[in-house]
Amino acid sequence: MKRPWSPESRQRSSVALAVTLVLAVAAVLTIGAWLIADPGTPRSDALRTAGLAGGAIIALYALWLNDRRRRVEEARHALEGDRVSDERFARSVELLGHEADQVRVGAMHALAGLAKARRDYTQTVLDVLCAYLRRPYAHPRWSDSDSPTSEEHEEAERELQVRLTAQRLVHHLLSESDDPNGIAYDLDLTGAAVEYLDLSRRRMGTVVLRYAYLHSDSNLSGCVFTGPVWFTRGRTGTGRLQGRFRCEDAVFEQPATFSHATFNSLASFRRTRFADDCSFSGVAFNGTARFTEATFRELDLRRARFAGDVDLRWREAVAVSTEDTTADPAHSIELPEDWHAAPTRSRTDASAELVPPQS
Repeated sequence: MKRPWSPESRQRSSVALAVTLVLAVAAVLTIGAWLIADPGTPRSDALRTAGLAGGAIIALYALWLNDRRRRVEEARHALEGDRVSDERFARSVELLGHEADQVRVGAMHALAGLAKARRDYTQTVLDVLCAYLRRPYAHPRWSDSDSPTSEEHEEAERELQVRLTAQRLVHHLLSESDDPNGIAYDLDLTGAAVEYLDLSRRRMGTVVLRYAYLHSDSNLSGCVFTGPVWFTRGRTGTGRLQGRFRCEDAVFEQPATFSHATFNSLASFRRTRFADDCSFSGVAFNGTARFTEATFRELDLRRARFAGDVDLRWREAVAVSTEDTTADPAHSIELPEDWHAAPTRSRTDASAELVPPQS
């Protein structure tokens, strides 16, 4: 971008001034000579009219010059604003590596404030917050290992509060799901270990949760996903709560892949609409699974295992693929019309195979 007062700009201004003066003199001489040649026009009126014509040209130049100066000043302010924003962004990112947790929290709020003031920074800030959440982290209560010391527990708890701040800011920066003009930002949480993940009622583009570990309750209800979604080999687990995964009344406009994921507690997709391919192949539902009133175009349930209560009474499924899809007959099994659960012959356990109606 050219500097507001570059040599090229000054040269153009000098040329414009010279042309204006020439035009003004030419107007004075031409109009003056023409009016003086008219015997019915007094000489004083002729000179006054010619002077007004020349002055009008000078005034037009002055207006153009003032407008140009205004635009140059706006450009200068914009350049200065970009420089300040870039410095603020760089400084905030640098502070995310600070040892003090309160400094990291402050840096995250500074980034979120920048994203709110400058929407062109929003996706970049979301990428930075997601990158922070992808950093290796494990809270002692997430594992069954030896009890940590009080110092280790306090340090883990402080870091958890920082990560919860990052999650809240991500939710705050995303567009609301019912805003048709809202920008659908992308999220990449590959391998992230998070607790109380809440993306409810937000509009998103591509969302990547491959190998993510979601602790305590996770809420994706009411979301609109305009891009593809991957939860491949993701899993839910306990934290302060059991680890429920709620994704009710959501809309997936592009393919959604949950292949080989593990849901260790409730997994609810009630009334959710999958407008494109949806894969739950190889998924382990170790808790209750609900697909009540859901809508599918192409649903892949091959090798899915339902170990708890299951409700597959979806509203519509245009095409469903099943192969070695099993459920535990000791729990409640609610199936679509004409489906049935048949005892398996090739397995040693007491599971039942879910069989769709014969075409």
